[in-house]
Amino acid sequence: MSQSKYVLAIDNGTQSIRALVFDDCGNVIAKSKVDIEAYFSTQPGWAEQEADYYWKSLAKACQDLWVQGIVKPEQIEGVSLTTQRYTMINLDEHKEPLRPAIVWMDQRRANVDAPLPGIWGFLIKSLGLTNLISELRAKARDNWIAQNQPDIWSKTKHYVSLSAFLTYKLTEQLKDSTGSTMGYLPYDYRKQKWAKKSDLKWTLLRATRQMMPELVMPSDELGCISAEASELTGLPTGLRLIAAASDKACEVLGAGGITPDIGCLSYGTTATINTASKKYVETIPFIPPYSAAMPKLYNTEMMVYRGFWMVSWFKNEFAQAEQRKAKELGVETEALFDELLNQVPAGSMGLMMQPYWSPGVRQPGPEGKGALIGFGDVHKRAHVYRAILEGLAYELRSGKEQIEKRSGTKIKHLRVSGGGSQSDAAMQLTADIFGMPAERPHTFEASGLGAAINCFVGLGVHSNYEVAIEKMTRVGEVFQPNQATVVLYDRLYKEVYCKMYKRMKPLYRSIREITGYPKK
Repeated sequence: MSQSKYVLAIDNGTQSIRALVFDDCGNVIAKSKVDIEAYFSTQPGWAEQEADYYWKSLAKACQDLWVQGIVKPEQIEGVSLTTQRYTMINLDEHKEPLRPAIVWMDQRRANVDAPLPGIWGFLIKSLGLTNLISELRAKARDNWIAQNQPDIWSKTKHYVSLSAFLTYKLTEQLKDSTGSTMGYLPYDYRKQKWAKKSDLKWTLLRATRQMMPELVMPSDELGCISAEASELTGLPTGLRLIAAASDKACEVLGAGGITPDIGCLSYGTTATINTASKKYVETIPFIPPYSAAMPKLYNTEMMVYRGFWMVSWFKNEFAQAEQRKAKELGVETEALFDELLNQVPAGSMGLMMQPYWSPGVRQPGPEGKGALIGFGDVHKRAHVYRAILEGLAYELRSGKEQIEKRSGTKIKHLRVSGGGSQSDAAMQLTADIFGMPAERPHTFEASGLGAAINCFVGLGVHSNYEVAIEKMTRVGEVFQPNQATVVLYDRLYKEVYCKMYKRMKPLYRSIREITGYPKK
């Protein structure tokens, strides 16, 4: 019998950095976790973090891994990296950070005083894209920095994602994966490369082509571990770093989602539903699909921007008792929340939540807000918690239906990963709201597994992605829908939830006009 091979997958999420050793059958052999502060905020709506904080935390996660003694650094065949999306960093000519990274949750907006002049302005107006283009210009971080910190922007030689920055720190090569490239950037999503010179994005954004890192496809080599990185991380000098993709894209791959009939739910800080497709399909018109963790594939994603962040919000605001109990037991607070879910019947006794905690471009629109409706004197905090999870599942079901409509492909399988998937009650709730079995991948570390799959394919240990998926992914526990509960949720979804935004939208607009929030 041949000996198992090991790779290291580094997963830099929003709330932690994990160093994960996988074997070539998809098993987690060893892991370490370093909790991180998601961001600090010096102004309302801002979310920033020091770039070197991520690097030092990554190095600590690696060093903590070796201390365990389960796996030695010399046993590692290669490394892959997956990170949070659209966290952007300005680097000077020496590739040193000029300011804190602007984290993906940041809500600042550049000023958009006037529409574009000339033929572009005419075409945008005639196609009804004025609001979409204005949102892109306002939300692009490079536009904000150029307007508000011109001294920083004038010194910016490289404008890169967290993925590219950590790749540089590991290899001294300023490269990135197409699978990690997304957000308000001059990227051609259809062709999966930087946009050509004539593309409108170069007019809308302040970033230039010279500022962008070199792009490679997932499973291609990004570089080799440098001597300096080796000293800090304990990884052997010269070890190959293989391109993976963003955390969500890797999560889809790690859940075995490589065909459009598999819907992959991610119950993470951002909650998403994704499929993988060879076809370029805009699930919302003019909103591109993201590059997948497999070359030349697309992820047709629908998202709830602050998703399971709402669970953290609930924990901080309402779950002091569970926090105290969790501390006594030495467990995560969220591990006790199934007790809350099980105290309340399906449907939360009429309490309904719309999870638009942050504004969007389409639904919700820029005026979007969250809502809890149906309160009565019977409702307690357990009802609020269940309503939050039900609202997220309703919205993701809506996303599923939108993906099916636009792609023309029925989703036949539902895979659920991310932190929220560890709750059995949440998994059952999901099966009941979607009316189909909810499958949990065999490992909680689906994002890291996706990065490991990229690494094994890039190293040639597995000849292609299909072989790697067959050998490294499998379904764990499956939650079957309860038919009586399916009927209840189906009525609440169709008769109430699907009508909420349309009915509430005029009120949201009035709130925005009166209070000035969200800012225009």
